[in-house]
Amino acid sequence: MLQPKLYLCPTPIGNMEDMTLRALRVLRECHRIYCEDTRNTGAMLSRLGISKPLISCHEHNEEGRAEEIAGRVAEGEAIAFVSDAGLPGISDPGERLVAAFIQRELPFEVLPGPSASLTALVLSGLPAKEACFVGFLPRAGKERREAVARLARHKGTLIIYESPLRVAETAAELAAAWGDRKAVLCRELTKLYEETVRSTLSGLAGTYAHKPPKGETVLVIAGAGDESSGASLEDTLKRLLGEGVSAKDAAKQASALLDVPRNEAYRMAMELKGSGV
Repeated sequence: MLQPKLYLCPTPIGNMEDMTLRALRVLRECHRIYCEDTRNTGAMLSRLGISKPLISCHEHNEEGRAEEIAGRVAEGEAIAFVSDAGLPGISDPGERLVAAFIQRELPFEVLPGPSASLTALVLSGLPAKEACFVGFLPRAGKERREAVARLARHKGTLIIYESPLRVAETAAELAAAWGDRKAVLCRELTKLYEETVRSTLSGLAGTYAHKPPKGETVLVIAGAGDESSGASLEDTLKRLLGEGVSAKDAAKQASALLDVPRNEAYRMAMELKGSGV
């Protein structure tokens, strides 16, 4: 008999044989299951021979559902939560549920299991020490530029989730900003057509420029240090100014990106702007 608490259950990222015995027991014995998508979870449970009430809990209603789930657990229910694939809370709903339970001092349990990020990291062959899970980069604008600049100096391997349609564009952007680092594309992990492509950022950009990879993808990129050639201050400023960034902001971002004095970056930015860049 399950104790009254919230159970965050990982689910397979592709191969159904990766469902753990512990997760199966929780899903069978819990009172009800909250999930990111009732259709996807319903199909998975049908294959596993499990029938339970399903209630949606996704990024748009997670905060409200957290109150509801907390109330059910406080009343003595065992509640399971699953996201569409992998471990809840990792680029998926679940983080707000955990925060709500910690705030209310209610019991919850996280079950270990499939994770695309860790699978890709080990598969890449790049150093796991000080690895940084980035998830999805901001889509565009200042927020994205600042994220790229901030991550440039991280010495550990970087794990980035990306849409297959944007792999080439993102790889080219990062190569221009960080230098041409070693990079590994992991595609369709644990599935029939799983593929690992070991290359460089520019190599991946070229490979997928005209034909994007198919299926879910993870980019694993070498951190700053010996693996990175680094972009020059002038090249970095030209790129930023060409994107319409002001000289002041371009200098600030280039300074953070390349670890150079901001006044030096600003002086060069003004010179480049004056020359018509």
